[in-house]
Amino acid sequence: MSDEALSLLGPELMNTRLGPPETDDEPRTFHDRPTSRRLMLFSGRSNEDLARRIADRLGLQLGSVTRKTFSNGELYVRYDESIRGSDVFLIQSGSAPVNRNLMELLIMVNAAQLASAKRITVVMPWYPYSRQDKKSAPREPISARLVADLIETAGADRLLTMDLHAGQVQGFFKIPVDHMTALPQFAQYFRDLGLSVDPLVVVSADAGRAKLAKKFAEMLDANLAILNKERPAHNEAHVTSIIGDVDGCVAIILDDLIDTAGTLCAGAQAIVDAGAKRVFACATHPVFSGPALQRIEDSVLERVVVCDTIPVDPVETPAKVTVLSVDRILAETIDNVFRDDSVSAIFKGENQLF
Repeated sequence: MSDEALSLLGPELMNTRLGPPETDDEPRTFHDRPTSRRLMLFSGRSNEDLARRIADRLGLQLGSVTRKTFSNGELYVRYDESIRGSDVFLIQSGSAPVNRNLMELLIMVNAAQLASAKRITVVMPWYPYSRQDKKSAPREPISARLVADLIETAGADRLLTMDLHAGQVQGFFKIPVDHMTALPQFAQYFRDLGLSVDPLVVVSADAGRAKLAKKFAEMLDANLAILNKERPAHNEAHVTSIIGDVDGCVAIILDDLIDTAGTLCAGAQAIVDAGAKRVFACATHPVFSGPALQRIEDSVLERVVVCDTIPVDPVETPAKVTVLSVDRILAETIDNVFRDDSVSAIFKGENQLF
């Protein structure tokens, strides 16, 4: 603006300068700004109850966001408040309908990036397509890697997830991945049941999770056994043998997820046939597709303990199923990430499971 134009604004405004007050020093090439940061929490439609409990733990309200599905199935997302310069945490699980929830997350991430969020952290308690983590046959995709690429391309800066099906999924990302686990929560639950009267054995659902089951057995001061099984087709498994002694023991089957529950119930029956007195099971992710709940109800399992990483309908859930909430674990992790504190300190370094 010219001096002649400025003169029309009056003498006071003519002398007004942006930035810091004048000093005797030469003008600087930068301005300082406050270093305060904002944590903002938003939820997709996959697990809003868990998101609200996490927000309550943090003393926050969930941020307002408009989410719509158009008549042709396309999704729309808009943040209803400014998120510029904020640490944004987006809570969305990969539960059914899987593809809608995954696409909604990607759109939320992209919208946050375009709205100038300072850092975008995806909080995905259940990572979708995690079982497709390698090529088991010719001409197959590695879909877990594809999901990682999609999340990164959308604009996420960090991923926070729980009990991955396979450890190599962490390596599919170029961004930091914080891997949480429900094992200490399960261990505390079974300790509170007072099962130590009889010999206790932790049974790994398959050979691939033996290392994880061994750590769980150490938490409970229990022995270890392994179910040996074969998979002739997707969602099918045959238990061929049990490696280890379960005779006269209380057995706890450990797995990362329960899908159709066919493998779980067959394994429980094999353990009882091998002489176990009682059989329990625990798994972080209750996928519960198809006849899963009915199979659990009709099985020899005394109790099945899962987490709320995927929402479970309490009306349809049989009394045998107990649901533990992971809101405290995720809230503490979100708070530590926001404050740039150690995440592994929450578990005293025991979250490195693979």
